Amino acid sequence: MTPGTPQAEISIDMALVARLLADQHPDLADLPLCPFDTGWDNVMFRLGDQLVVRLPRRAAAAALIRHEQQWLPQIAERLTLPIPVPWRIGRPAPGYPWYWSIAPWLKGAPADDHPISASQAPILGAFLRSLHVAAPAEAPANPVRGVPLSARAAAVEARMANLAGRTDLITAMIRQHWQAALAAPIDLPPTWLHGDLHPRNILLHEGRLSGVIDWGDITAGDRATDLAAIWMLCATPDQRERALAAYGAPSEATRRRALGWAILFGVMLLDTGLHDHPIHAAIGRQILHHCQSPAV
Repeated sequence: MTPGTPQAEISIDMALVARLLADQHPDLADLPLCPFDTGWDNVMFRLGDQLVVRLPRRAAAAALIRHEQQWLPQIAERLTLPIPVPWRIGRPAPGYPWYWSIAPWLKGAPADDHPISASQAPILGAFLRSLHVAAPAEAPANPVRGVPLSARAAAVEARMANLAGRTDLITAMIRQHWQAALAAPIDLPPTWLHGDLHPRNILLHEGRLSGVIDWGDITAGDRATDLAAIWMLCATPDQRERALAAYGAPSEATRRRALGWAILFGVMLLDTGLHDHPIHAAIGRQILHHCQSPAV
């Protein structure tokens, strides 16, 4: 079990990115370049006003960015919110071993900084509905997203045990919801999934949902993985019901699994965040607070 944020396996700085741009996309090389953010898997640089450069920082992420490059152009047109479809593709080169992307810059700030309002809850539900359609047989597999929750139970419960001695958020209600989620059957066919719809990957601009980013975990599987976003982003039962109604009133079993996935994300983000990432820890706390309600 990883104690905190995975370590970078390669050093990525502005000099490296500038060299890659000059060699492979020289028409963009004169645009202003500046560091923007570092996630678990990728490093991002702003390129001018309209673009972002996204580069894997570890080998495990190299395949994920290839998934984005292959599949995002195929699903973007039907989605109801913008996504960062790769506009240019970078290749491995001396000093950098993996493929990388240049994508449009999407306006907005992560939703953990600006929680969504009641008016945006149906827009979230409608986006999920537009995404959750049957995927082709060659859709990328993912061993940790879209799978039965029982496959994640041991890891989640180990993190819960670790957190129980460090916070007061692993309550009887959280444990009750988790057990109910484990018992809920997968009663719907697999669909396309984003796979990692926590609040840092959903953008808000001027109070409105403006985009969904970080698609490396795209896969096919149990839609409850993504429906967890409704519990992660909607602070009240009323907001959640608005989002679920716009989605199309999923079954009780699916709602229970979705709440279980929200608990999974909350536990994972809080446990790893307490080690070395305060922003992730704050998101984990927020998610677990949202999951304390008796109503599913």
